[in-house]
Amino acid sequence: MSRHFDDSYRKLRKLTEARMFKAKQVANVKDMEYATAGDFCTIFDEDMNSLYLLSLLLAGDGKKAEQCFVEGLENATSRNRVFKEWARSWARRAIIQNALRIVNPRPNGRGGSWDSSSMNRCGEMLSERAEIMAVLELRPFDRFVFVMSVLEGYSDHDCSILLGCSRQDVLAAKTRALQQIGSVAELRLKREASINSEELLANQSPSSIVEAAA
Repeated sequence: MSRHFDDSYRKLRKLTEARMFKAKQVANVKDMEYATAGDFCTIFDEDMNSLYLLSLLLAGDGKKAEQCFVEGLENATSRNRVFKEWARSWARRAIIQNALRIVNPRPNGRGGSWDSSSMNRCGEMLSERAEIMAVLELRPFDRFVFVMSVLEGYSDHDCSILLGCSRQDVLAAKTRALQQIGSVAELRLKREASINSEELLANQSPSSIVEAAA
């Protein structure tokens, strides 16, 4: 997964640099109080890691994440009348809106259902990115609610409007997501404790183990 991240970053960085050069050529001085296309290109370049991670957590896979990022950049650079101080939050919102359109998560949607085998697979695939994997294992709708509400700070009301559902749907999805991610964290702690115990026993002499048992 880390190599995929690196490949994606290189590809997206080339895109942002090319658009930044083009945007600087057409920047209009009289609109400096508003974010220009060049400003958005700078944001997408400087915040590439966090914006791509946001895309990945929402989209659920690398290919769709790249699509969200690229279309978010295109939307941002063609946007007019966004104040500079709002530009960064608008860039993240553009990512979210593109992800909503691409994935179209629904409260009763299927896919990414959770079970014990997927919990084990999550821990085995990439332990150093366990938190990311835990979010990716959520059902699409629950994943969107968790990312938008818990990670991005959207209110339940705003989430319900953007997702086109009721607040009850949002609250239920948030509860499921928190419980599921909590289960993953608990499993990871148990696995780490088990590994530490095995390492401790392996480093002890047989006589010390017998004495401890006695």
